[in-house]
Amino acid sequence: MTSTNVPPLPDGVTVASLRELAVSLATEAGDVIRAHRPERVTVAGTKSSDVDPVTAMDRAVEELLVSRLTTARPEDAILGEEGDDVPGTSGLTWVVDPVDGTVNYLYGVASYSVSVAVVAGPPDPARWTVLAGCVHDVVAGRTWSAGLGEGATLDGAPLRPVEPAPLPRSLVGTGFGYAASRRAAQARVLTQVLPRVRDIRRLGSAAIDLCLLAQGALDLYYERGLNPWDMAAGSLVATEAGARVVGLRGAAPGVTMTVAGRGEGLDDLLSILEEADADAPDGA
Repeated sequence: MTSTNVPPLPDGVTVASLRELAVSLATEAGDVIRAHRPERVTVAGTKSSDVDPVTAMDRAVEELLVSRLTTARPEDAILGEEGDDVPGTSGLTWVVDPVDGTVNYLYGVASYSVSVAVVAGPPDPARWTVLAGCVHDVVAGRTWSAGLGEGATLDGAPLRPVEPAPLPRSLVGTGFGYAASRRAAQARVLTQVLPRVRDIRRLGSAAIDLCLLAQGALDLYYERGLNPWDMAAGSLVATEAGARVVGLRGAAPGVTMTVAGRGEGLDDLLSILEEADADAPDGA
């Protein structure tokens, strides 16, 4: 559980109430995805490259989340992956990812999730304070949530402290971008990490990766290219479960690099990534 002070909130608003809303939204969206996934999913568009798809479900679920939020919290801003952004006046922003793991959803492969978080301050990992968040694993039906200073839970049960693992015995989660230059750089870094750890897992949903780390199903995690909606809820679940979520060279976690874990294993992984220039511009 983090000891970070909660910033001032609007009248009548508590971290617990924000967390309850995040859980309600994420689980409702998960129910919709499970109930309406067609046998054959079609691509409705692309994002960062022609192999980075958007589906009709991504757009429909974001529209659902925006609709629910503008009704429940009309003064809050909304930042969504699919661009349905809404300005606000309260100082709070909801950061939502309607389907984190769209390629897995497209192919019918676990895992993919709905991620809903609310932050105070700018919706920028270097400047925000994540107040509450929920990650709902659509395929497995499990739900992680956290509130700032309240700890983290899995399906309502508190996550227990996790013993840090040394780097050679660490199971490490990661992910890859969709641009060819980014993938080439990430492959180079992977050759420096893989020989020094127990094994690597690439599951396809950063939000779920961070939650698995929170509960101890992964020991370490690193990834370049995470956007705010990829990490907002999962990072809070991880930190409220006692993990650290950081960037390289003392920077905040974010699009350049996000690294999570505990103990000396995390410090050792950070050293490897820094020595490998894992934050260097693509193609450098």
